Parts: sequence; C-alpha cells; structure tokens
Amino acid sequence: MGWWDCPVCGNRLHVKLSENELAVRCVRCRASAVSESIIGVLVEQLPALDRYAALELSSRGVLAGWLRNRVASLQLSEWMPDHPLGAIIDGVRNEDVQRLTFANASFDLVTSTEVFEHVADDARGFSEVHRVLRPGGAFVFTVPLMDRPDTHERARLHEGRIEHVDTPEYHDDSFAGTDRVLCFRNYGLDIVDRLCAAGFERVRIVTPSISMLGHARRVLVARKTECMRDG
Repeated sequence: MGWWDCPVCGNRLHVKLSENELAVRCVRCRASAVSESIIGVLVEQLPALDRYAALELSSRGVLAGWLRNRVASLQLSEWMPDHPLGAIIDGVRNEDVQRLTFANASFDLVTSTEVFEHVADDARGFSEVHRVLRPGGAFVFTVPLMDRPDTHERARLHEGRIEHVDTPEYHDDSFAGTDRVLCFRNYGLDIVDRLCAAGFERVRIVTPSISMLGHARRVLVARKTECMRDG
C-alpha cells in the first residue's frame, strides 16, 4: 500500500496489485499510476485548463472523464480502421492520428496515454498533432520510456505490410477488447528530438514528484512556441 493525494479524486490510499504501473491504483477512483502521472502534470503545467479546447486520443478511461469536467470543450476519439475517418461510430469519433480530419489550429491541448508506441508512422502522427494545435498549445502525453538515448524500432510498415525488426511485442487495448495491439517501438530519450523534428519548439520530460510505489510514469510536455529544448 502507499499514501499520497490522488490528483483525480483526492483520496490518499493506493494499492499495488502487481509489478506494473497499470496495477498501481487509487482505491477510490481506480486511477492507475499512468493516469495519475499525466493528470498531476496537467494540473501543475496548465493552470488555465478551463479555457482550453482539448482533444484526447481515446474515448474512455480516467483521463477522458477527468478532462470532461475541466476543459472548455473536449473532443474524444478512437481509431477504428474499418470505418471512414471523421465518422461518428456508436457516439465515438473515428480518427487516425497519422491523418487527423480536424482543421489546422483547432485545439489548445492534445493528450494521450500509451498511444504513440502503437503508431506506425509516429513522425507523421507528431506532425499532425502539431498541425491541429493552436500557437501556444500543448501536447501532453505518456509512452513507455526507456532510460537509454535511442529509440528501439521493433517493427515498421513498408508498402502496406508490417515488417518485424525484432520479436513482436503486443499490448492490451481496452477499447478494441484485445491484448494483441502491436508495439512498433520502445522509445528512448531521443523522443524529444522526434518531437522537435515534428515542429514542437519546447519539449520537456516531466518526472512526477511522487514515485507512486516506483511506478510513476514520466510525462512528455511539448509546446508549439519558441524554439528551445528543455531538460
């Protein structure tokens, strides 16, 4: 067990069900260490959230619910490859982050948790997020991040076919109800350079102040502002 203030509901008691950041949970609202990490950073870094138009690249979960009550407007989405992009399917908007259907400068904030390791062309995805952000906007997100300089590419898409560079790695997808979502890469600290290459001018890797029983997730904060690199 662990004791700290949950940024979602204020409860202090947390439990660790296994050695996994998704298994560290607030006993009241069930927020995981990943959700608490990104929400804590949003609270610290963006005090004017109530004036933001936001896009969250999922339609469910703790972060989506938390944002719904705190931003001026919120667009939620999922990627459903068998449907037209921009279509509303059972109340959920279908979006591929590599080809977003939103107009330029539509949002003040874009968020995601554990998404971009599954995006085949992450450079294009980062560029699309940059495109739909307004000047001064922020991209706040998490990915599994290794303490090594270089990103390890595990698979790539070539002429419409997936080529495996390393042993396939799969993660769970609660929306699709599967545990077979391919991980294209294991990010290293050069993710900062990837974001700068996509047009972001100020990029930080923010470490939560609370360890969350050793499973706090570092959070990427990328801003569409002046050209510089932090941290």
